[in-house]
Amino acid sequence: MNTINVVWGTGTGPTAMSAYDAALADANVHNYNLVAVSSVIPAEATVEAVGIAPDLGPAGNRLNVVEAHANAAGPRHISAGLGWTKAPDGPGLFYEVADETDPDDVEARVRAGLDAGRELRDWDFEGEQVATTDIEVESGEYASAVVVACYGESESIL
Repeated sequence: MNTINVVWGTGTGPTAMSAYDAALADANVHNYNLVAVSSVIPAEATVEAVGIAPDLGPAGNRLNVVEAHANAAGPRHISAGLGWTKAPDGPGLFYEVADETDPDDVEARVRAGLDAGRELRDWDFEGEQVATTDIEVESGEYASAVVVACYGESESIL
């Protein structure tokens, strides 16, 4: 694993789970078993914002992720955001926020979280990036917004 791909998507459906599945499909990570990891970026990794995931292996495999995920029934507006910062030749951090609010607020809270995370560590960080996505939820439907950092290729779950 050398590349962490950051992807995002939105979706709607008749249930919360179907909306979430649709958002994962929009980001092309719907065919993996997502395993949440905490928000530390390994020193040897690079992070790339790609929007839609490339082929990360066979369907049903395990994929380690950091995920921002908002789900709601309408009518509302929901947003999800994921930010990252990294030492030039060292480790880094992800910070995720998901809420029923506007993307500007989500981005501001992501940046505040990254600032707080940097304060806790003795690392030299360089720059930061944030990816957000949002969707309006109509009355009578569910919607989901996701931003997912995919740690490398998927692996067999068996």
